[in-house]
Amino acid sequence: MPRGLARDHAEKRAALRKGAAKHFAEHGYDRASMASVASACGVSKALIYHYYDSKEALLFDILEGHLGALVNAVDTVPDTGAPEAQLRALIHAILTNYRDADAEHKLQIDALDTLPTDMKAPLIELQRRLVTRMSDVIAAIGVSGELRAVTMTVFGMLNWFYMWHRPGKGISREAYGDLVTDMVLGGVRNL
Repeated sequence: MPRGLARDHAEKRAALRKGAAKHFAEHGYDRASMASVASACGVSKALIYHYYDSKEALLFDILEGHLGALVNAVDTVPDTGAPEAQLRALIHAILTNYRDADAEHKLQIDALDTLPTDMKAPLIELQRRLVTRMSDVIAAIGVSGELRAVTMTVFGMLNWFYMWHRPGKGISREAYGDLVTDMVLGGVRNL
């Protein structure tokens, strides 16, 4: 008879994902090993392999969780009402979900392309869903000709917060979300 899952299986798996993401982000996914991940997480290599059969499976789980949370956050923003309000809500939802996810975001940028095509495809689909949602709202505001460029510029501005902002210094996450929204709305109206 197979052994059942421990009651804290999901919590242990989440802790391993968080610890592994931090380790991969700090040391580079390509340079890290399952043994070094286990050491960084304070567990045995056997325990890591109990949850993940490969480093790629671990990376996939980290990225799927991160991108899935972002998609869920933007999916909860109602697609009714003024597009300007939707844009503000989308930007705030994304910035809120970036909180405490610096390692996961770094891996999304740096390591997603290292995965085999069959693992990468569903992650790219999640990214496309994010971009499509943002693009649809920006189009509703009135951008048409350079829609992709404007959409990707918004994500670039959101990535600035992840890349350069230091907690406790300067603008808050919420104030930055408003600043980006106001800049986009002001700029879009002048295109």
